[in-house]
Order: sequence, then structure tokens, then C-alpha cells
Amino acid sequence: MTVQDKPTKATGIGASVKRVEDRRFLTGKGRYTDDMNKPGQLYAYILRSPHAHARILSIDTADAEAAPGVETIITGQEIKDAGIGGLPCGWLIKNKDGSPMTEPAHLPLAVDKVRHVGDQVAVVVADSLQAAKDAAELIVVDYEELPAVVSPAKAESAGVAVHDEAPNNVCYDWEWGDKAATEEAFANAAHTVKLDLVNNRMVPNAMEPRAAIGEFDPGNEEYTLTTTSQNPQLIRLLLCGFTMGLPEHKVRVVAPDVGGGFGSKIFHYAEEVLVVFAARKLARPVKWTAERSESFMSDAHGRDHVTHAELALDDQGTFLGLRVNTIANMGAFLSTFASSIPTILYATLLSGQYKTPAIYAEVKAVFTNTVPVDAYRGAGRPEACYLIERIVDAAARKLGMDRAEIRRRNFITPEMMPYDTPVGLQYDSGDFAKNLSDALEMIDYNGFPARKEEAAKRGKRRGIGFASYIEACGIAPSNVAGALGARAGLYDSSEVRFHPTGSVSVMVGVHSHGQGHATTFAQIVSERLGVPMENIEIVHGDSARTPFGMGTYGSRSLAVGGMAMMKAIDKVIAKSKKIAAHLLEASADDIEFENGVFTVAGTDKTVGIAEIAGAAYVPHNYPLEELEPGLDEQAFYDPKNFTFPNGTQICEVEVDPDTGTTKIVRFVAVDDFGRVINPMIVEGQVHGGIVQGIGQALLENCVYDEESGQLVTGSYMDYAMPRADDVPPFEVKTNEVLCQTNALGVKGCGEAGTIGGSACVMNAVCDALDVDHMDMPATPERVWRVLQSKQQPMAAE
Repeated sequence: MTVQDKPTKATGIGASVKRVEDRRFLTGKGRYTDDMNKPGQLYAYILRSPHAHARILSIDTADAEAAPGVETIITGQEIKDAGIGGLPCGWLIKNKDGSPMTEPAHLPLAVDKVRHVGDQVAVVVADSLQAAKDAAELIVVDYEELPAVVSPAKAESAGVAVHDEAPNNVCYDWEWGDKAATEEAFANAAHTVKLDLVNNRMVPNAMEPRAAIGEFDPGNEEYTLTTTSQNPQLIRLLLCGFTMGLPEHKVRVVAPDVGGGFGSKIFHYAEEVLVVFAARKLARPVKWTAERSESFMSDAHGRDHVTHAELALDDQGTFLGLRVNTIANMGAFLSTFASSIPTILYATLLSGQYKTPAIYAEVKAVFTNTVPVDAYRGAGRPEACYLIERIVDAAARKLGMDRAEIRRRNFITPEMMPYDTPVGLQYDSGDFAKNLSDALEMIDYNGFPARKEEAAKRGKRRGIGFASYIEACGIAPSNVAGALGARAGLYDSSEVRFHPTGSVSVMVGVHSHGQGHATTFAQIVSERLGVPMENIEIVHGDSARTPFGMGTYGSRSLAVGGMAMMKAIDKVIAKSKKIAAHLLEASADDIEFENGVFTVAGTDKTVGIAEIAGAAYVPHNYPLEELEPGLDEQAFYDPKNFTFPNGTQICEVEVDPDTGTTKIVRFVAVDDFGRVINPMIVEGQVHGGIVQGIGQALLENCVYDEESGQLVTGSYMDYAMPRADDVPPFEVKTNEVLCQTNALGVKGCGEAGTIGGSACVMNAVCDALDVDHMDMPATPERVWRVLQSKQQPMAAE
């Protein structure tokens, strides 16, 4: 018996198909790591440092070891003695002089010193979580407190060394671009604009806290790690090749349903090593789940840049050069991708959408006594966009130009594509001016002065802000990335397997943690192979079931993973044509394929793909001399270039001068994502990204006490997350300009809303306040203080 050959209409590429995975999530049938409990399971609790910087003089675990239910207590010395390696950094950045960056060891448990509040000191494993917690309180750690530094701006001069290897706390001092050409541009400029910016530190706060379960089978000497990860195959590679030195064929890593990541679940964390180590030691499963307060001081944070930027212009407002100096906070240790975020993913985007001929950037990465900083939604691209779009607005203000006009004047045009930027990227496609024009029309830009006047009569200040963003997605190619310091390839993989009855399993190396891959990937497979979506299974998140892939981040799933899937599909079709030719007694060159049916050209002789699958697995009538049985193909795809989603966002705000409260009254976004597979899912991604951009601009700010290094914003009582009543209904539109470097024509959409969101909102706030600049977040108190400092009555303008 075979399944239906032809898919239902309106389920292929471009259709707003409802997400097939949502039913189980909405009915409580999702399966997250913390939902899982293994037979004989023990519970791990991690004792964390209460100090930002301290020397460990001794650890007394005697009372804790004697506590009820305790199976073992693990300290850093035991980890070190067992030969466990440090958590690796996956990107080597070179200093200006060509020397390598400073890369201090990061053991899963502290041995000699703790270097941030929340640093791991010991692990208690007990028969219940409460027993583990109770025992942890009995551990006596003798600390010698040391001075701490938390500010990236003060790290180099603080006189406090986070690591002995970096006495001035500098991890690397890196440069990018043409310094001489940029200096010449500034020497010839009619106008220069300067801006000092702080890109505030963010706490990712995914809905699901991190969790991990380690298992060890002593009979087969096999390990299983179940973990909340965006890339389980990479975690297996790092666990085996760096931290624990295990043979890969003996290790399985499973990332089941994952409740959001936003970058924070890309990395290899200490807890993953610790539960596997404890499981091996005790020959029983060991489970750890973070509490929310624990996540605040153990999950990698994002952003945290201090930047001085200068823009050179001629007397017509044409950009001549951009000069950037950034200090980037790495935190206490280098996280997995940390070093690449303020360099390769930041400075290479400083051209934005503009034909600025000369750009030079210096980035100094520093260590501080804070949680490590790594990728957060957008990862370097929002930081670049914020800098560019803020200084463009500042230039328009200084020159007395319309902010839309100064952008139009400097846009790269479609006729200039492919366009080589002065910071090393080649844009393949895009119509930036159309995105801006459409957004201006959507928000009724010409009617803004009247709306501003009406608001003033009500005692409100109204402002409008723009952000014309571009981002580099689908990180690639591997050889280029390798030359820039990447220690892994950036390809991905897929396997497309027909079953004898005609249904299809697609195994992918990327991971879905909210993006809707089970739907969008199935749409592509359905359209390309002519199989109904209900007969297509998308498999991800299990190293034992999927081919090796690099996971999901940087909006790479479709542009890289989807293209690997397309290559595997093409192989299936090519083999199927040979089988069809045999069955139809024709030449393979005469076989045509469309909508799941193979046809001999110019005839009515046909055979469906489900019948082909059946013949492949029951080869009674089959070209065995030419083909092997089965219909199962695998492919790897290494992109030729990044993809470049782009667009324009426009935000309109009203500020209450009495309270400093900012209300977003309109927000429009026009985006070019290349070919859109599922418009409904894309719109949801845009909405979510914008909300996170708004969160950074108006609400979120991770703060450490300058003296003690304590995390001040360590809970939702102090760290303000955006809520539904903080955002307006979003008005969104897409302009499809197909990507020229992949066969699907896709560019990526997962981060776009965040890339431009914070710059867009802050430009609107500064416009409403009539100020050159204020730093994020624009909280009511900060806004009120800015208005008070102006000491002038508000009137209609």
C-alpha cells in the first residue's frame, strides 16, 4: 500500500500553512529536558560563587558529604585531576600585530579563583533536588576576596587582573578596514559627526531555563547527554574533542523540544560536562535544571559595547568615511563564539546599506568579573546597525537634512549589485530605497508634522525614528570563515529518506527551537517531491539520528540547512528518474518530473514517486546492475556567501514629559528576506524580533555594582522584560528580492526585527526629546531627567 502521491494545494512554498508542531505544544504534550526523568535518576545542584572575584583558599565538604541522600560532591580539583579540559572558544581572533588572542582556561568548576558572581564552585549530587540543595548549604568555602572590575571602559586601567595571562584584561586588540583611506576621507570632509554610544548588556531569558541530563552505560561505555541546545552535534564535538576527550561514536547528544534560545543555548556550558562526569562516576543518570535566578548569573549575556564613532561627509551630505573604536566586554571567560561577535559579525557590517567608501574599525575585547558575553539575537549585527543608524540620524540633525533623504542619498542601489563593501562583504541583492519608500508610505510620513502638533496640544512630545538595516546571515563560506579564525566548518547537512510506502523522513543538522522547521521544511519537501505534508517527518536534535550539522543560529536554517536538504532532494530525484526510466522502458534523459509524477516526455506514460519508492525497496523490477536498492540520500552544503536580509523599520512614539513614559504608537517594518516560504511564520518571527529590539531600547538593562561586582538586576524584580502592553500592533510587509547565491533564493528572517528595532526606537525617542543622543534603555526616569536638563517649556513645533 502506498500513500497519496500528490500534495494538497496551498501547502507548498509561499503558503501560510499553520505550524504542524503547535498542537502538541498548545496541548501540553511538548517534551522538554526538564520533563524527562530517567530510571534511577539523581539530581545535581551547583554551588556558585557569591563573590565577583576571590581566591579559593579551601573547600570543606565533610558535613555535606554526610548529609542525607548525598551520593557525591565534586570540586574543581577532582575535575582537574580527572583530566577534564577547559570549555573551548570556537573562534580565534588575531591582534593587530598578528599575534593570537589571550585565551585563558575555563574549567567547568573553579579551582584557584572565582571570577564572577555565579561561577561554579562545586556540584552536589543527591537522590532529590532538595537534598542536594540542603547539602550545598553545608559546604564551607574559605574565600579571600579580591577587587573586581565590571565596566568594559575601565577594564584596562582598573589595576585588577581577571586572569594572570592578561594583566591589563585585554583579550585582543583587533582592527578591520582601511585606516589610511579612512584618515584621508576625514581630512577631506566638509562635515564630521561624533557620537559616543553604549550598547547595554542584555540577559537572554528564554522561556525555558537550561537543563541537562547525563547518562552512562558502563556495559557499553556509552554516554547520553540530553540538553537544551541549539546545536547538539556541535556540543558532542566539543564534549568529545575538548572537554572530556570521549570517543564520538560512544556519545549521543539529544536536544529535544527547546523553549527558545536567542543565541544563549548555542554554547557548550559547564553544566553539560558536569552531569556527564557525575553520571560516569556514579553509573546513574544525573539531572540538572537551572532556576531562573541561576540563569541570570550562568547563561551567557549579550551586547555590552562602549563605542566612539565618527562619520565624515561632504557638503552635500554624502558619506565619505566611518571611523569606529569599540570596547567589547567578554565577561570573565571566553564563551564558545564570544570572540567573533564584536569582530567578524560586527565590524564587517559597518557599511550598512550605504556606499561609504572608507571604513576603519578598532575593537578591543576585555575581560571583566561578569558573566561571559556571547551571541544574543542578532549577535553583532544589532550593535552595528545601532551605531550606523544613530550616527546617520545625528548627521541629518547636524546638517539640517531630512532623515529619509540623507539615507536615500547614500543608499547602495540595485544597479550596483553585487556590491563589495570596504569591510569585506559582497552584497548580492536588495532594493533598499524601495523598502524605505514603502515604509514611509505605510506610516504616512508626510502627515507626521500634523500628528506632532496635535500631540503637543495634548502635552505630549511626539517623535519618529528610522532604521534601515542589513545583516549577514547563513555564516559562510567555511574557507573564508576559517581564514578569519573559525575553528569549525560552517556547512550543514541533510538526509532525505523515502520509506517503502512512500512517506518521507528528512533528517537535518539544524535545530528548531521555535522557528517552525517542521512546517517550513516540510513545505519545501512537499512542493519539490510532490508528497503530502502529512506524510513528511522532519527529524532534528539527536546526534544518533541526524547527520553532522552545525545547528541553528544566525538565521542560517533555511539558507544553509535548507540548501543541504535541497541538494539531498535533487539526489533523490536524480536516482528516481533512473528507476522511472527502467519501469517505463525509456531513457533517463527523457524522464520529466513534476508534482510527484515522472513522465516520459511527449507521452502519457507516468509513474508516481511513491511507486518509485516501493520499487526501490522491493526491487523485483529494478535496474540492479546500475543502482543500489533504497531511496535514501544525504548531502552537505557549504554556502558560497552570506545572505543579506535587509529592510527599513519606522517607529513613532509619544513621550509624556511629566512622567518620562514613552509609548510606541506606530511601528512599521518592510523587510526583504528573499523568497518567503511561509508568510505567517515569517511575520511571527518579525514580531518577536521587534519586541526584543524594543526591550533593549526602552526596558532591559543588565547592571552590576561597580564596587562589589554583584549582579544588581538578578531577577524579574529588577530586570524589566517587555510585555504585551509595551508594544503596539505591528504593520509589516515583505519585498521579495531573491538571493542570488542559493537556489532557494532565501535570505533568513529570524533576527531581522531585532537588528533594526533598538536603533529605530531610540531614533524616535531622541527626535521626540529633541536631543542629539541618549543611551539605552530610555526608561521613564532617564527620559524625565533628560527633559529636566533641557529646562525649556515644551511647545508645538
